[in-house]
Amino acid sequence: MTIMEAINRIDVLKPNTFDQSEKIHWLSVLDGMIKAQIIDTHEGADTVSFQPYHDDTALTQELIVPHPFDEIYIRWLEAQIDYANGEYDKYNNSISTYNTVYLNFSRYYNRTNRPLKKAFANF
Repeated sequence: MTIMEAINRIDVLKPNTFDQSEKIHWLSVLDGMIKAQIIDTHEGADTVSFQPYHDDTALTQELIVPHPFDEIYIRWLEAQIDYANGEYDKYNNSISTYNTVYLNFSRYYNRTNRPLKKAFANF
């Protein structure tokens, strides 16, 4: 999924008043967290590059999480919109759905990629 595809999907599914710039920022935050918390803890992390997204980032930029787990972006944007609107009951529901999708991707990634070996101190 690209940045533009994620933005277009959320705008259709959840009409909102937030501009494209804010949604790009939210997507950047999510991909930054995924890179740091999931990908960078496994071998081959250096093959996945991430530079924070800005207004000048190409909207055709592919996001990190592949299909079929890319629904994570829609659920994340939905939660951010609800939170920013102060709709906390909706936010609680949407962040719960996001957390489920995030956990599913995390589990998949952990099953299919070898974790980094940690150096243990001599005791």
